[in-house]
This record gives sequence, structure tokens and C-alpha cells, in this order.
Amino acid sequence: MPHRRRGGQLVVGVGQRGEHPAGLAGRVGGGGAHLGAGRLGHEPRVLSRPGYRALLGDLETGRADAVLTWHTDRLHRSPIELEHFIAICEPRGIPTHCVKAGALDLATPSGRLVARQLGAVARYEVDHAVERQKRAKLQAARAGRWRGGRRPFGWEADGVTVVPSEAAVIQDAAARVLAGESLNSLARELTKAGHRTSTGAAWTSLNLRDVLMRARNIGMVEHRGELIAEAVWPGILDVEVGTALRELLGDRSRLTAARSAELVWLGSGLYRCGVCGDGTTVKSAASTGGGSHIGRPSYRCRAGGHLTRVAEPVDDFVSGIVIARLSRPDAELLLHHPTQEDTGALRTRAVAMRTRLDELAGLYADGAVSGSQLAEGTRKLRAALADVESRMASAVAGSPLAGFAGAEDVAAAWRHASVSRRKAIVNTLMTVTLNKAPRGRRPGGHYFDVDSVHVEWKVDT
Repeated sequence: MPHRRRGGQLVVGVGQRGEHPAGLAGRVGGGGAHLGAGRLGHEPRVLSRPGYRALLGDLETGRADAVLTWHTDRLHRSPIELEHFIAICEPRGIPTHCVKAGALDLATPSGRLVARQLGAVARYEVDHAVERQKRAKLQAARAGRWRGGRRPFGWEADGVTVVPSEAAVIQDAAARVLAGESLNSLARELTKAGHRTSTGAAWTSLNLRDVLMRARNIGMVEHRGELIAEAVWPGILDVEVGTALRELLGDRSRLTAARSAELVWLGSGLYRCGVCGDGTTVKSAASTGGGSHIGRPSYRCRAGGHLTRVAEPVDDFVSGIVIARLSRPDAELLLHHPTQEDTGALRTRAVAMRTRLDELAGLYADGAVSGSQLAEGTRKLRAALADVESRMASAVAGSPLAGFAGAEDVAAAWRHASVSRRKAIVNTLMTVTLNKAPRGRRPGGHYFDVDSVHVEWKVDT
């Protein structure tokens, strides 16, 4: 913050945006003071407040002998800040001059009393303003209106008008997540394709999850974790699809960052170790074996070095089995068919339950039900609502095999699929267990031993 000296005195000025109380500076002997244009007074939400810290530093080191401010609430709106300010000014006899509140002599009990009273009033005004803002946001939410903020991905800056290209990204990602693809792989693919969030950031599993779980995607308004009203903007996902996503992505374990090897090699974290025989999976690592295998990507048991298999021929073998099975005429029978649930009826029941929750809260506010009755009724309604939402999610859950089973060219579809999608397909069809392979060449001159890879089908073959 710039300062100017007048004689031997440095006066630190703290003004309001566009305010320059130069007349006050002249009267108190600081006519040359430069008044900061609101840098301190408009920093209450910035915890570090660099300008305010610089002011305190100047006061402590003696570089400033007085403080000019528009009002005390331009300096601080926190009692803790005020007490720190008093502790610095009182022993040094530093006066504080306010355009709107007059002089504050913090060296006297009466001056400190006035400062604390003004600080308490300022704090009350802040708290009251926050309370009004919260109430206004709740009223807007109940009315289904957008409450402002940064532009939501999928909509224009008004929060209501849909951006078709971004809506298509959300719809595609939703379908692929429900089909078993990972958030990590989708985020990497979106970023590679040049897509960015509404703030221009690269996609990650975290921000993609947040976008897919938003209530606004299904034309609903969420307040403190609860869906409380239909929105004025149109949804871009079916209610059943959005509910399924919220059910699926509510498990934050899906956010665990995937290892780079798991995004490259089909079996990493998926194939099982036949030596352990207890479900322990393998990971990808450079082979430590001798001969031509050294340095080649291989699968090793996570529990130890008792199993090492070169990755590429194993993946090729498993891929061939998958392609062959999905190329058969009966492949479409493997597709997961949605249950015969009446999703429209389930949606109506969900809306009715949320309405009953609101009514129950209203009865409690009117004194018609007790606190224990409110708690018990809320518990039962929430349990029933969770069951309905789970059934809606199951009714629309996609199959990883969609687009592959019965495809005209399954091999081409497999080649163009992400590793994450291939993993989901393999996991749907089979359990692959790797056993130790005998040393030496197999009949025909190759090293790969087919019999050492055990495939247990999860579907009818």
C-alpha cells in the first residue's frame, strides 16, 4: 500500500472505494497521506488480508504514526482483529481517525470502549447480512430459481439456457459411467479432446463427478444436500438416469486416482493371482526375468514376486476370447435388460415422499408434532425414499456390453474402446486367473502357455 510522509510522520490511509478524506488528513497533520482505495475495507472474505497485514507491520515498526479510515468497519469486522489492532496501537499511542466516526484514542479506556462497540455493531451487520443472504437463497431454491454463481457447465451464464454441445458431453459421460467406465479415463479423454470445464480448467475425476451428480442436470434444485423443488431451467438428463448417477457416484471410493498402468494394461487390478488363490489381483510392472522378457511390461502379484507374466500376450489372449464371445449370434442376450419397474410411478412416489418431508417439517414448526415424532417420521421417509431412488437407479443402469454385443464389427469396437471400458466388459463376462507358466517354448515355437490362463465365465456360454 503506498504512503507519503508529511514531515517526520507517516500516515496510513484506509479509504472506501472512490473515497478520499483528504480534508481529514489535513486536519490531523497528515495532509500528504495517500488513502488506499478500499484495499483493506474490501478484504473481509480474504483470510490472509495482505493489505491489512502490511498496515499492522508499518504500525509495529514505527513507519506509521496514525491511521486514517472512512469508518472503523473498513478496518476490521472481527472482534479478534480489533483486539489485535488495539494491542498494537495502545502502547504506541497511535490514533485512529475516521471520517464517519471521528477520532478513536485507543490509549484511553473510553476510546477502546467506543472502538469495541463500533466493532460489535459491525460484526452484527455482517452476521445479519449473511442471515439475509441465506434466507434469500433458500427462498430462491424453493421457487426453483437459479441462485447465481459461476456459469454451470451445460448452461449459459443465465443458468437457464442449455448449451447443446456441453449438454451432449454430459449425456455421453453419464451413459458411459453407467456402463462401467471410470471417471478417470473419461476425464482424460475429455481433456485430450479439447473439452474444458466452464471455468476453462482441465477435467479431472473430481470435477467430472461433481458435474454428473448435480441436481440441476435433472431439472431439480438442491439445497444442503436435499432436492427441494423443480427448477425453472430444463433438465438435460432423464430423472432416472440422474438418480442412477447420484446413487452410483455417491461412493467416493470411485475417486481414487487410477494408477497409470491401470489406464494402459487391461489386466492391472483385474486379473487374479492363481498362486495366492484368494482373489489377490495383479499389477503391471517391468519384468525382472531373464532373456528376452527383461524390461517388458508384465503382470506381478500384488502380494509378492511369486508370479510374473508378460502382459501383452495375456491381454491379447483375453481380448480374443471376449471378441469371439461378443461376435456370436446370441451375444445380444448377454445385455443387461432393464427391470420391468415402472420408473414413472417410482418418480411420482419419490416426489410425494419429498413433499411429505416438507409437510412434516411444517407440522413441527407449527407445534403439531414433537421433536421425537419429527425424527422418527423423517427417518422412515428417508429410508423409503432411498429405496425408491435405488430402484430407479437399477432400472436404468447400463450394461458395459452395450455397443459391443451384436455389433457389426466387434473387433473394431474393441480396438477403439478405452481401457476402462474394456476392463468393465471383461469384468462383466469373466474372471481371469493367471497361473505360473512352464519354462521354454510351447509346441509351435511360441512361449505363451494358453493353459496357464484360466477363464471362468460369469455369463452363459
